[in-house]
Amino acid sequence: MSRTATAFAWCSHLVPIYALYALLFADSGLSDASISVLLAIWSFTAVVFEVPSGAIADRFSRRSSLVAAGVLQAVAHAAWVLFPSFWGFAVGFVLWGLGGTLTSGAFEALLYDGLAANGDEEQYGRLNARVDTIELISQVPVAVMATALFSYGGYELAGWVSVVMCLLSSVIALRFPEPPRESEEHESYFATLRAGLRASVPIKRAVIAVALVYAIDAFEEYFTLLAQDWQVPTVWVPLATIGVPLLGAAGASLGGRLPFRGWVLFASGVALIAAAVLAVPMAIVLLGLFYGLYRFVLVQIETELQHRIESDARATVTSVAAIGSEFVAFAVYGLWVLGSAVAVGVLILVVALVIWRR
Repeated sequence: MSRTATAFAWCSHLVPIYALYALLFADSGLSDASISVLLAIWSFTAVVFEVPSGAIADRFSRRSSLVAAGVLQAVAHAAWVLFPSFWGFAVGFVLWGLGGTLTSGAFEALLYDGLAANGDEEQYGRLNARVDTIELISQVPVAVMATALFSYGGYELAGWVSVVMCLLSSVIALRFPEPPRESEEHESYFATLRAGLRASVPIKRAVIAVALVYAIDAFEEYFTLLAQDWQVPTVWVPLATIGVPLLGAAGASLGGRLPFRGWVLFASGVALIAAAVLAVPMAIVLLGLFYGLYRFVLVQIETELQHRIESDARATVTSVAAIGSEFVAFAVYGLWVLGSAVAVGVLILVVALVIWRR
């Protein structure tokens, strides 16, 4: 299980077009407004299909959901290469969004139940931490891959390699063991959906905690803009900020090994506010400290949720938390516009106080 999960995590994140797609859109003639519309389409797709896709995974097959997700994302990137226009990009984002919702919830549920089938559910925290760490570390080789592929074959080569990596992730997903569940034989899709929504109510505090904490990750999109605002020359921004996800990976790795403490998220908010107030290149160190502490907490909160779910509709419950995070993420975007990083830091302090009891 752990080897398959590790291979799947690497393969599904080593997608070079991730580092290039914004540039692809701009170089294809799209305006900033058009690119923003595309991102909105992507987010809207996630909001609409997040919970229904979780119920699909619970009712039918979580492993098949991961396989379908890789295929959909491969087709999405192929559409970008073959039809480099607004509508081609829009179709790609819808397909990518669908693939993302099929993975969200299903992946966590497949890992947890696979471990539980062998009595190893206590190992989920460490495995979840490993997967989270890979997600962050992969940003470094992705940047290198994207640079090399673009140099040799432009966006087209990077796009086709991305298609291959997504399809390979589907092949790896076929290797996941999937324990049988009682609901597979006795419940309809809508019954499974209702069961998942009902199962979220008794553990609503854990669901809300994941929604609140996971939403903070939306702030990652602004790291490069912060570095630029802090007088880092644009040409050096990628290198200057590369340590941030690496510190995040370190925090995630420790999240699977050390016990949770409520003050850690509060400390991350303090570090972010301090960085924003200093607003100098060296403040990136504090930004990395914030992200490392935050990812430590995220792993802990996600793991606790999985331990609390007792229903067979595990993917649906996880998707409920995920869709909640999508809505909270809009607050992060709004606070960035209204008050930049300081306002986001204050939001993190508030979230920390809400979950301090843990």
